[in-house]
Amino acid sequence: MYIDKRMIYVIMGILLLTGVSSMIRTGEIISLLLTLPGLLIAITFHEYAHALAADKLGDSTPRNQNRLNLNPLSHLDPVGSILLLFAGFGWGKPVQINPRNFDKKVSMSAGEAIVSAAGPIMNILLAFIFTIIYALLYKFAYIWLVTTTVGNIVELILQLTVYTNIGLGVFNLLPFPPLDGSKIFINFIPYKVRSWFIEKQQIFYIIFLVIWLTGISSYIISPAIKTISDGIFWIVSKIFSFI
Repeated sequence: MYIDKRMIYVIMGILLLTGVSSMIRTGEIISLLLTLPGLLIAITFHEYAHALAADKLGDSTPRNQNRLNLNPLSHLDPVGSILLLFAGFGWGKPVQINPRNFDKKVSMSAGEAIVSAAGPIMNILLAFIFTIIYALLYKFAYIWLVTTTVGNIVELILQLTVYTNIGLGVFNLLPFPPLDGSKIFINFIPYKVRSWFIEKQQIFYIIFLVIWLTGISSYIISPAIKTISDGIFWIVSKIFSFI
């Protein structure tokens, strides 16, 4: 089954226009601006983690393509970034790898799974780091954080950065192409099932779009984001209760 890419672009355009009009109507432009720092961090580190994992496994392809850096311009995809801002889902510039270059100590399947998992893992790690930063400010600069305009803005940016990283990490773990979750999943299933999965990728693209457009994904992602964020805040609060 073949899907005309023009149809996908039309759907993305509709999602973008819907998101923009919704933000204008509800006055969420300020929230959008406060989300930008977290978005830049989340995408940049996500793609860098893929590149770093591949490089550590012996594949120099990302290094040769100048992806082993934390410059957002090296990792942002214009369309994917705009959609992530306004439509709620998007992507960075994919990191290209060559599994044949991996060290002999790791199989190509395991290597691909490790590289794919590196991005979401990095996002969860960043959520921990920014939660710790928030906790430090809350513990040692509480008055400034809650009573000044700058403190309020910093607090919101930190919170949004945490949720953006968790959201991007969870979203990418969904087992639908072209997300990281599908690349992890496909390397741990029997060969015949894998061949069938690859053959039917176009269908899974449609399933993914349907799940997202109908809002079904929110029933999967939202509880996961809440559970992970609650868990991170709980762990960090327990750590700081001893400080």
